[in-house]
Amino acid sequence: MTAMVTLPDIEEARRRIAGHVVRTPLTRSQALSHQFGAPVFLKLENHQKTGSFKLRGATNAILCLGDEAHSRGLATASTGNHGRAVAHAARTLGARATICLSALVPANKVEAIGSLGAEVRIVGRSQDDAMREVERLVREEGMSFVPPFDDAGVIAGQGTIGLEIAEDLPDVALVLVPLSGGGLASGVAAAIKGRRPQARVVGLSMERGAAMAASLAAGAPLEVQEVETLADSLGGGIGLDNQLTFAMCRDLLDEVILLSEDEIAAGIRHAAVVEGEIVEGAGAVGIAALLAGKIKPDGPTAIVVSGGNIDPAVHRQIVNDIKSGVA
Repeated sequence: MTAMVTLPDIEEARRRIAGHVVRTPLTRSQALSHQFGAPVFLKLENHQKTGSFKLRGATNAILCLGDEAHSRGLATASTGNHGRAVAHAARTLGARATICLSALVPANKVEAIGSLGAEVRIVGRSQDDAMREVERLVREEGMSFVPPFDDAGVIAGQGTIGLEIAEDLPDVALVLVPLSGGGLASGVAAAIKGRRPQARVVGLSMERGAAMAASLAAGAPLEVQEVETLADSLGGGIGLDNQLTFAMCRDLLDEVILLSEDEIAAGIRHAAVVEGEIVEGAGAVGIAALLAGKIKPDGPTAIVVSGGNIDPAVHRQIVNDIKSGVA
């Protein structure tokens, strides 16, 4: 039987992280609702304390570890937002943190992590490379690992987004959620399916280097080359020994949709120009899927806008409609 994070796990996570994270707004998009003939709402995790949903899962996982583990220092690998969340939580708890990143992580995210007092290590050109350094830190220096996605505490923390959606939009019919390692998608899906089983949950990723999407299509975890993309937060592998998120995404997601770089750019642009929200590429994939006609709302729809930590220069370029592809 597939190991699962359950609705009670997610409800307990909400109690645990209360006071450490904010309950983000679920706002109606008048423009998208009018365009698609169904109520469309944006779950604005770009309003979270660290600018992305990652603070929920990281905080829950770290609080589950306990004081002794905190005293040994916290280590993780990240494409940026998880590292920032771990750094923030570590500073709040007075713990030391080392964040391992690949050379593909945008400079603005690297700088934000360093500004929170964490040690930043740039290792290789993939999250898998960075993860090998984390494994060394745990093995040789006794540090405590805070997984970026494939962890029950992380998944339950991210799932609190689904609880909030189900409470704020009780008749939700469709939830669009970014898909990377699967911590967010599996947690949200578990919460939504637990509260409203008839709702559809659709995972969204980029066409370039989407490891979970490729793994689900193949029926088993795969290694996929990590490449530059506007949706940089959706990069990274899922681990060939994936314990939770692969099976949960396989069992709980109703569909997976992939977006081109131009479609993601259009989502970022719409968020800025029409919705007045600064959104990074990963956070724009739900909007992008609607605008590209790749999915049509069939009732009240919630889009998880996962984060807003985009490089300001890249954002200006996209909003000004300069060539938006990634070289």
